[in-house]
Amino acid sequence: MLSVQSLFKRFGSLTAVSNVSFDVEDGEILGLIGPNGSGKSTTFNCIAGALPSSSGQILWNGINIAGFPSDLVCKMGIARTFQIPKPFRKLSVLENVAVAAYFGSSEQKSKQASWKIAEDVLDMVGLPTEANAPVDKLGAAGLKKLELAKALATEPRLLLADESLGGLDEGEMHQAAELLARIRREKGITIIWVEHIMGVLMKAVDRVIVLDHGEKIAEGLPKDVVTNPRVIEVYLGRDNVHPAA
Repeated sequence: MLSVQSLFKRFGSLTAVSNVSFDVEDGEILGLIGPNGSGKSTTFNCIAGALPSSSGQILWNGINIAGFPSDLVCKMGIARTFQIPKPFRKLSVLENVAVAAYFGSSEQKSKQASWKIAEDVLDMVGLPTEANAPVDKLGAAGLKKLELAKALATEPRLLLADESLGGLDEGEMHQAAELLARIRREKGITIIWVEHIMGVLMKAVDRVIVLDHGEKIAEGLPKDVVTNPRVIEVYLGRDNVHPAA
């Protein structure tokens, strides 16, 4: 479905993403992890069109979308959430999601159809569907759900979920992970999940890619990645790597 090939992103003399390559298979949940500053969100920004890549290819069903604007990438079937929710505060919860359905879908939707999509998506993520439900009443978990609902309202084939667990307590984290699994199961949406909270993510994903300082340092099944000495060193420090590793 998606093939990222030799992706580079430079900001002046700083290389934020360095020669990163990976494939995403239709229907899987792929985890993208790494310490803060490892290049996870920058990789997402390049895929989603929020930032132009410096070089490399981003093949979406065989089409190189590197450098495409974000609105076109969205209409082609790739949606993303953001670490820091920024809803339209003067609009209701339902209106926020309806805007995404109206402007983000590949097919032109009527106002009525957009509202119906918004109601269905809000029901799925567990947010109020009343026409006047205010955004300001949502807590941290609710705002994360609203981010997810807006992305889903664009009817994507690929969802880029960027740190959906930040600011949540343990119970909310597990609920969020279960929700992503349900979205894959019921809507058939492929997911790349960027997260720094490894414990929850590892139970939900099919494969994992690990970035450090903009480079891919590991890729494989969760059970293999968590025992990789390089990954342990990156997360815990060299002193915690077993001498026999």
